[in-house]
Amino acid sequence: MTLGHFRSPVALSDAGIWALQFAALPHDIAGLARVLQGLLVHEHLLDVYGVTRSERQYDEPHVRGAGEILERIAVHDARPLSEPRPPGARFAGCCRHYVLLLVAMLRSKGIPARARCGFGAYFVQDRFVDHWVTEYFDAAQRRWILVDAQIDDRQRALFGIDFDTLDVPRDRFLVAGDGWRLCRDGKADPQTFGVLDMAGLWFIASNVIRDVAALDNREMLPWDVWGGMTRDDAGIDLALIDRLAGLTHEPDRHLEELLTLSVDQRIAVPTTVFNAVRGQPEAVSPFAHSA
Repeated sequence: MTLGHFRSPVALSDAGIWALQFAALPHDIAGLARVLQGLLVHEHLLDVYGVTRSERQYDEPHVRGAGEILERIAVHDARPLSEPRPPGARFAGCCRHYVLLLVAMLRSKGIPARARCGFGAYFVQDRFVDHWVTEYFDAAQRRWILVDAQIDDRQRALFGIDFDTLDVPRDRFLVAGDGWRLCRDGKADPQTFGVLDMAGLWFIASNVIRDVAALDNREMLPWDVWGGMTRDDAGIDLALIDRLAGLTHEPDRHLEELLTLSVDQRIAVPTTVFNAVRGQPEAVSPFAHSA
């Protein structure tokens, strides 16, 4: 098993000088999740916490790197990361921001961790909602464990979640490739996979590409678009996504092949991506290939 690829902070998960604060944080998953829940708030759940979005929070969901996220948190409130901020003072991001910071924190402690892009089955009944979680390797149990650090007590009650979000069952969160395979095999309806008014095979295929990128340490925004992503089913390269879905089901067995494929222009993250929320191209920091 190639754990080294997921053990060190790199590119977007490299918090730079801000990582010095991680040494004072808890070493257990539950403790780190609580820290994140005191630093971040989901941009679409502000009303759940009785918060009106501030002018500062409008831009925050589009921040890509862990270092910049932590810098913005510190500039707004210089207290240690372990001290929870009130919801209105937190960094407003999305699921992916919780994931990226947890990956950065775990890797800083030498624990293999990675971001996984896929779909959560615990937000809306009979739907698989666009979502990201963290996957870390538990050395004692010798297995990868899915963690949803976004879910605090308030969200647990809101969504009626009845399982341990620090060990998410594999049928409650589907990595994108597994959702793709279910739909391709006729075992699930592609129109139940997506977010808001966007759903279908094309949406799942794009998340498969995002998941492959994340496995190569390129944890992009959920609305970053590039390469082989398309807005309709007709444009999907079915053979490519079929192959990627199979490889991402067991990425450790196929890591070398995934890293080789990740330089394909249909998959590789370019220096400019299209931010579909802002409706504009945006430059991103160049990545060194991590094979």
